[in-house]
Amino acid sequence: MIAVVDYCKGNLKSVERGLRGVGGDAAITDDPAVIAQADAIVLPGVGAFKDASDTMQATGQMAAIRDALSRDVPFLGICLGEHLLFSEGAEGSDAGTNPSGLGIISGVVDRLPETDAQGKRYKIPHVGWNSIEFDSTNIEDTCPLLAGIKPGEYFYFTHSFCAPENEYTVATTTHSITFPSVVRVGTWIYGVQFHPEKSSDAGACVLKNFLNIVRSARG
Repeated sequence: MIAVVDYCKGNLKSVERGLRGVGGDAAITDDPAVIAQADAIVLPGVGAFKDASDTMQATGQMAAIRDALSRDVPFLGICLGEHLLFSEGAEGSDAGTNPSGLGIISGVVDRLPETDAQGKRYKIPHVGWNSIEFDSTNIEDTCPLLAGIKPGEYFYFTHSFCAPENEYTVATTTHSITFPSVVRVGTWIYGVQFHPEKSSDAGACVLKNFLNIVRSARG
């Protein structure tokens, strides 16, 4: 069973439908005990970093997810769910103290700048279709979540904040700056900035790949 975490934010139903559409047994839950026992976890993403962090810590979801990840339970973070893989986020910062994420990746999730290095202005939030870029050599070995996806493939984005580039970045997208659009930590932990559940056939491919990763984890 794939637990789609309900932290009172997020695109829950469309994520659940997307996973079921590729053959997954997905269920929306806010119960830390159910999350802890799931075969895989999907953390969907629409909302603010601080609100999500506060809710997840207060309900015990944060601890349940950290424990599951320590046991190599497959994980997919979508948009804000990807952001929450990081140690902290600037969105909702109170008196200079940033809200905490899961802390799987070190770094601060910050707001997309409105201008690029040349002074060209960009609309924020970044909403719409944009491409992801990566080294096409052996991408299935580098990131099985992207199996069957070609460099330059378009996905649907909607966000005002982005993660910093880091050693776990496997694909990037550019909108005012270049930011990670796919991250991978070890064998089982993945995050995507785009919304696969809104990204047509390419998004369905990513969700199916995640389902294959879950099946691989179960042997």
